[in-house]
Amino acid sequence: IQIRDDARFVRRLLANLTRHHEAGEPTPWKMADAPRDYLETMVQAVVGIEIEITGLVGKFKLGQNKEAADRLGAANTLQDRGQTALAEAMLSPPSSLP
Repeated sequence: IQIRDDARFVRRLLANLTRHHEAGEPTPWKMADAPRDYLETMVQAVVGIEIEITGLVGKFKLGQNKEAADRLGAANTLQDRGQTALAEAMLSPPSSLP
C-alpha cells in the first residue's frame, strides 16, 4: 500500500471515480459542476491510496447452504437464461466444484 497524498493524484482519482459512478445517471454530475473552492477543500481532505494487487483468490458460493428447492429454482432460472455450466455447478455437491 502506498499513500498518495498529492493533490494531482487525488484530483485525477476523484475525477475518474466521478465519471465512472455518474455515467449511468440521466444528468451525470461533473467535478466542474462544483465551485472551485469546494473542490479544493475536498481534494485537500482526501488521502489517496494505491494498492498493488499481487493475486486474486476466488471461491464458488452457489447456495450449497440453501434448501434443495431453492437451489433447484435458481439453477432452473440460470438454465433458462442459457447459463448451463453455472446451473450444473449449483446442483453438484460442493466437493465436485472446481
